[in-house]
Amino acid sequence: MSHNISYSTADKADVLAYLGSKGDLTADQLRRLGLMRDRARARQEDLDRQGVEWGLSVPEALEHLVAGHTDSDADCAGNAYTTALQLVIDSNASDDSHLGTYSRPSTFFGLVDDEMRRLGVPADLLPHGFLYGGPPVEFPDIPWSMDGYPAIGHLPLARTGAAADAYRAVLHRMDPAFHYDVQELVDKLEVEHKEWERATRDLDWYTQDTLFFRLV
Repeated sequence: MSHNISYSTADKADVLAYLGSKGDLTADQLRRLGLMRDRARARQEDLDRQGVEWGLSVPEALEHLVAGHTDSDADCAGNAYTTALQLVIDSNASDDSHLGTYSRPSTFFGLVDDEMRRLGVPADLLPHGFLYGGPPVEFPDIPWSMDGYPAIGHLPLARTGAAADAYRAVLHRMDPAFHYDVQELVDKLEVEHKEWERATRDLDWYTQDTLFFRLV
């Protein structure tokens, strides 16, 4: 089974505003929350059509996040909470961009990490670490998804340039089997870093600070 990795940018504070809010939100945030609830119901209907049962529905998981708890003991609660949290992120983020499709992405990027670590790339910039690192530490703890997917990762936009530079510096010494995918990652991180620098400099309303990854 293949897995897709996509990414978007957001202000993590915009996402956090909904988590534990108990509905104490602005009019615009309540409008967005209504859209999230609609999308959660649509996602659950799709799961029902597929015969997928997580023991906790996506709409219920979304309400748990808004209420400020993630304490369901359902076997696949992590799947529902991760899906619901991704809906909150999506409603406050840029449009998704595609990073890649992999048959075993965790294994692949684990090997990339091993190669980069050997070549001196700092641990906090290794790609497996941020792709599979979960949401930012300020976010509520949610159980891991059964079988590892769906998953959420993140990287501060302020670190994207450093990551791209570190990868570019070692790319020519890496196993050629990694060259294409690492070059793709370098190119995308550079684009995001340049856009973040430009927007931070030129747009006084711009507050996005986090690159969020979605793995499904």
